[in-house]
Amino acid sequence: MDHSRVPVLEALQEFRRRGDVVFGPPGHRQGRGADPRVAEILGIDVFRSDVLTLNGLDDRRQSQGVLEQAQELMADAVGAEHAFFSTSGSSLSIKTAMLAVAGPGEKLLLSRNAHKSVIAAVIINGVEPIWVHPKFDAERHLAHPPEADDVRNRLREHPDAKGMLLITPTDWGTCADIRAVADACHASDVPLIVDEAWGAHLPFHPDLPVWGMDADADLVVTSVHKMGGAIEQSSVFHLQHDRVSPTVLKQREDLLGTTSASSLVYATLDGWRRQMVEQGRELLGNARHRAERVRAELREMPGLRVMGGEIIEEGLAAEYDPLKIVVDVRELGISGMQGAEWLRANCHVDVGGSDSCRISASITHSDDDETEKVLLDAVSSLVEHADSIERQPAVHLPAPHVLELEQAVLPRDAFFGPAEQVPAEQAVGRIAAEMISPYPPGVPVVAPGEVITSDVLDYLRSGVAHGFLISDAADPTLETVRVAARP
Repeated sequence: MDHSRVPVLEALQEFRRRGDVVFGPPGHRQGRGADPRVAEILGIDVFRSDVLTLNGLDDRRQSQGVLEQAQELMADAVGAEHAFFSTSGSSLSIKTAMLAVAGPGEKLLLSRNAHKSVIAAVIINGVEPIWVHPKFDAERHLAHPPEADDVRNRLREHPDAKGMLLITPTDWGTCADIRAVADACHASDVPLIVDEAWGAHLPFHPDLPVWGMDADADLVVTSVHKMGGAIEQSSVFHLQHDRVSPTVLKQREDLLGTTSASSLVYATLDGWRRQMVEQGRELLGNARHRAERVRAELREMPGLRVMGGEIIEEGLAAEYDPLKIVVDVRELGISGMQGAEWLRANCHVDVGGSDSCRISASITHSDDDETEKVLLDAVSSLVEHADSIERQPAVHLPAPHVLELEQAVLPRDAFFGPAEQVPAEQAVGRIAAEMISPYPPGVPVVAPGEVITSDVLDYLRSGVAHGFLISDAADPTLETVRVAARP
């Protein structure tokens, strides 16, 4: 296919050349009605490029096939049979993907280290989750993807499961053996969905971890805004084989997705695909070398422990994305959250992620010598000034097995059923009626339907005292907890 073509961008360019005046949405009329104070900050071209697909980029019958052509080019670029663009981010895309495989009351295998959007999908879709627990790294207090044997065993225990959802890479860059998990699923004739939100760049360089489509996954969801060059909320479904029907997937997406899709998202997805096909190998190769330089420099700084290929040698992960810079800062006497806040306040550097143990930064094709220097100087300054950071109450990190809570009732039933708010001390032994997710990275420690334990509650409340953000709990302070009402 001709990857110099960018159907969405070309249609947008033609729309602007014609000077069409639209008497439908959006109401700002391509910027005519935009508040100049807003346009001064955002730029008037944002509004000029905000066009509906129907009766804008294309006609009401979509006879020009603008979006269809762009999606065909994306599929060809990454080796998929089908690709579908989504403008509501992978949070919605993963809900759609799950619903395309398992419906209400049906079983679906899920990695328990899933983002809260996955748990939300379980609640909304009404599926019965069969949790596949990740491989816990007690030393780093980190969850790596589960192994194929774990998936195989769960499929043996639940032969009526409709498929498996695997999260890889994790927020911290550790990767599963996708092909082995795919083989385990396909031996039971069920599809493998891969939540590869952090892996949109992987198809475009051979020295990066294996791409889900190349590893025989059936359905892969990517967030191109995370490691790619499209704007926020840009997501793509990639599909191959016949275990998931493209018609069913499209209908499920139509059920959940917006009817007012953003041309800005479509256009940047289209342009990013062209850039990667034409320049991706060089750009990502440069990024990979840059990341290795950064990692080597950080390893020379006292008090830092930089994660890298050793996790593969230790048998904790199959692969590791070298563009993820993950730095344990506990030897500095601070938490990752404190480190992230100090870097923002004092160096105007915002790292990509942080938790009680570490900070992370993503190196992408967008970085250059200047941003590399900014990152290294900022972290060096953090090391130098760590002693001046006020100590917070310690987070009571639990043993890995403590995080494997009993699923007493279906998440949907617990979330929508009768509930009551009780003092935290009275929540022990009760069934959770809400998600409790320290953010970032937003992985629920407690999911609806799970039995709350004193150890997990102690961990969460010590985290709140330290500075955890708990955005999804009814009471973010965790002084009280929402639990299922007793009969």
